[in-house]
Amino acid sequence: MTFTGTISVATADQAAERTMMIAALGCNLAWGLADAVMYLLRTLIERTRNRTLFAGLCAGTDAATGQALVADALPPRIAAAAGPEGLEALRQRLIASPAMPTHPFLGLDDFKGAFGVFLLVVVSTFPLVVPFLLLDQTMLAVRLSNLIGLVVLFVAGWMLARYAGAKPWQGAVALAVTGALLILAIIALGG
Repeated sequence: MTFTGTISVATADQAAERTMMIAALGCNLAWGLADAVMYLLRTLIERTRNRTLFAGLCAGTDAATGQALVADALPPRIAAAAGPEGLEALRQRLIASPAMPTHPFLGLDDFKGAFGVFLLVVVSTFPLVVPFLLLDQTMLAVRLSNLIGLVVLFVAGWMLARYAGAKPWQGAVALAVTGALLILAIIALGG
């Protein structure tokens, strides 16, 4: 939406607008690629952290130190709820679990996940560009793109709320209203 908000300011003719839309599609692909690489990096860092935790537990540390390592790896509320007995049980299970690879690596499933992230980014932002490819009137295309953006935010809010265990309608409306307020702010600032 921030990109479409700048179009009315940045373009004075249809040819320049088309050039910007082609650039937007290129940026869309680049953003998807960057997010896919960040997904792979996060996966590798998480595996390295897990390997470091496992190595620390298996290095002959005493029970209290091992429990502290396990507690640090958990969200604070879960670590507190587990208490010393739960942390000790987790520590014992981790020590008894099969050894982890010496070096973390990325496998085929990780690259499939990264490709999924790439597609998610590209597919979720592509509908906002479609009005510019189909319409000759810049302002109509901008407003239609804004409307599509609100629909995408509504669907995303629904899905996120459902995932979180909240009421889907509330999440959908909250994200769509937030998007509408952002659009109004963009318009007020000249977009």
